Amino acid sequence: MSLSVAPMTAGSNLLMALQPGDRKLLQGYFELIEVTTGDVLFEAGDIVRYAWFPLGATLASFMVLLDDARGVETALIGREGAVGGIVSQGYLPAFSRAQVQFSGQMLRIDTADLERAKSASMTLRHFFARYSDCLLAQVFQAVACNATHTIEQRTARWLCSAIERTGDMVIPLTQDQLAGMLGVGRSYVGRVMGAMKRAGVLETVRSRIIVHSHSDVQRLSCGCNALVQAHFDEVLKGVYPDSSEHVAE
Repeated sequence: MSLSVAPMTAGSNLLMALQPGDRKLLQGYFELIEVTTGDVLFEAGDIVRYAWFPLGATLASFMVLLDDARGVETALIGREGAVGGIVSQGYLPAFSRAQVQFSGQMLRIDTADLERAKSASMTLRHFFARYSDCLLAQVFQAVACNATHTIEQRTARWLCSAIERTGDMVIPLTQDQLAGMLGVGRSYVGRVMGAMKRAGVLETVRSRIIVHSHSDVQRLSCGCNALVQAHFDEVLKGVYPDSSEHVAE
């Protein structure tokens, strides 16, 4: 991880949705951080000292650690969101791990500085409270999805989530990594991916998944992403990525 002073917020849908005055309140506090796949932003139990805003195609995940030390993803966060102390007051311990999934850049702000800005602006406080509601909806939907939908549907949903957040049909991920995030055995994901390959939906090449048809993956997926997007659009319209604007078939 490396950092520098950051003046730009354009890569974050969430920050760009702020009122200009609120964005200006935060601007001077941000640091621009270069992050790499696998970087851990914080572990479960760590005191959360920063909020992190993914920029562009950078992705991070909240990972819940199980008794056997496996980490299962509960939420994928891209330019529509943030990781860390957004609505909490002060430094509080994390329940889950936050880990970078796709390399890139993030904006980082100390939670104490974020609190100062929120204290100066009621609209900023309310904005991040609405984002917290959207994130909670995303986690709730993931719980329901994991409990009721097939591995094929969940695999397709994850691929759609990554495509929508990055705008890229090439996903730098191995089947082992995907299986780990879904909390299932590699053999199950391997069979699902094999069926998708035979159907011409995607291919795998050197630790990458190359999706040929976003619409075909959507058809294989459950409706969970659409429900999350609908809630975002109701609470924070324009923040959730519109895949139709970024994904070329």
